[in-house]
Amino acid sequence: MKRSNTQPLKQVIHEYVEALKMKGKLREVSLVSKWERLMGGTISRATREIYIKDRILYVYLNSSVVRNELLNIKEPLIERLNQEAHSSVIDDIVLK
Repeated sequence: MKRSNTQPLKQVIHEYVEALKMKGKLREVSLVSKWERLMGGTISRATREIYIKDRILYVYLNSSVVRNELLNIKEPLIERLNQEAHSSVIDDIVLK
């Protein structure tokens, strides 16, 4: 018996994510998981912890040199991360 209201699984999942308003959070998680690939080995090795809260990216670093370098490119870094997320996910970065 064929059902007349069948939908592709991709569409059902998309509608489910939209209904639960999880799209923004999924973008944040995806961006954090891509940190190592985006920033490279040196910066990712110096990173102790990274998370996003209230559209602010918090990055805890082991190296003051890396922290200063990231502070110098803060605005272009925000643009690059938002471009990678295909949306405005981050408004600011706090480096500690």
